[in-house]
Amino acid sequence: MNKYGDGIANPKNLFVDHIAMNRSSPIQSQQWLISILAIIGLFFDTTCISAAQAKILPRLSVKRPPFLGEPAKFSEPVSEDFQTFYFNQTLDHFNYRPESYTTFEQRYVMNFKYWGGANASAPIFVYLGAEANLDYDLPAGFLYDNAHRFKALQVYIEHRYYGESIPFGLTEEEALENANIRGYFSSAQASADYAELLMGEVLASWFRLKYPHVTLGALASSAPILYFDDITPQNGYYSVVTKDFREASESCYKTIRESWSEIDRVAAEPNGLSVLSKKFRTCYQLNNSDELKDYLRIMYADAAQYNDPPLYPVTMVCGGIDGAPKGSDILSRIYAGLVAYEGSFSCYETHISDDSETIRGWGWQKCSEMVIPIGCGENDTMFPPAPFNLTTFSRDCRSLYGVPPRPHWVTTYYGGHDIELILRRFASNIIFSNGLRDPYSSGGVLKNISQTVLAINTVNV
Repeated sequence: MNKYGDGIANPKNLFVDHIAMNRSSPIQSQQWLISILAIIGLFFDTTCISAAQAKILPRLSVKRPPFLGEPAKFSEPVSEDFQTFYFNQTLDHFNYRPESYTTFEQRYVMNFKYWGGANASAPIFVYLGAEANLDYDLPAGFLYDNAHRFKALQVYIEHRYYGESIPFGLTEEEALENANIRGYFSSAQASADYAELLMGEVLASWFRLKYPHVTLGALASSAPILYFDDITPQNGYYSVVTKDFREASESCYKTIRESWSEIDRVAAEPNGLSVLSKKFRTCYQLNNSDELKDYLRIMYADAAQYNDPPLYPVTMVCGGIDGAPKGSDILSRIYAGLVAYEGSFSCYETHISDDSETIRGWGWQKCSEMVIPIGCGENDTMFPPAPFNLTTFSRDCRSLYGVPPRPHWVTTYYGGHDIELILRRFASNIIFSNGLRDPYSSGGVLKNISQTVLAINTVNV
């Protein structure tokens, strides 16, 4: 664990020296690709649910969450190549009150293994952590896989209010319980954090638009910048999830689609919730059918969102459903899919808790500014109908945090409407990368905007 020093040059100076040298480089487009993955990387909304809309928030990282029993941190052989530093970050970048100048330690991790050095005009690849402890995201695939080829310095920066980067030395839970302290938890403050750290970085495309003098390029991977303010149809996300499962197996898709009414039917019978609890081996007695349906919905969505090789989770789920013993009823087949995906355990935790760092942090961000209106319509997906309702969403946010959401703030501050015109006029050197089986591709930029604002789409991921 290193602070500035310990035989290593101040990383801030390395950044500044490198940026200064590269401004005059004739091959900037290759030498200065800074990959930034954070808020713009992935969002996951939960409006296709029956519980309080503002509280439940699965993970939104570009990396698949661990299955039950998997470790969250990087492996020991990989960790040896990384060195940890802390930057004295400004609490409030946009005001001039005395308390605005308070600082906190923002964690970032560097990997010098392949770096060619500033004198060689070697690039710096920068990764902005998602809504979790930075340890989970190390190493980021694109940066780590390409660092050797480009002789790049790798930098991984933790998002404020996650992991070890929480102001005032508080836990995240303590910080979010204080209305004055959680007010500094926003995408604008986070973007300014990265600019100050690098010059003294989300939100990929947004960061590139707001701070073009800091980066020469950005890779926005799975960036649903059009999923705000009703620019994208509400059912876009779950339509792609449905398409993924249907393409994997028509029978699997039909089983899932028919299962929701069957769950409700069994739940309505005498002792029905006990029957469901036993059949699905829930760790606690189900209080209502929505608990089970929400749990399954999140499982299917996660499987589609992280449907990458070699596991291909959608295939895993459908393999379990379709491979259930002949004559199995619908719910037995659904349970077989659950076991295939999660693994075999004595019980399954279906209660959606707010104990995780991700759910607490993103619960606040979604209620303050990140209002993504994802919902399910009538018979347009394999999920039960549950349209996004801003009134209900606002009520839940007021109940949780005492503040109303700002549904138009993202498009006001970053843009979104007439996105082609905005990007053509004001943006350059941005790559929007989307896998078309990723549900968030429905809110992404899927076509080239100009010669320097490009879309790269992959069909099978």
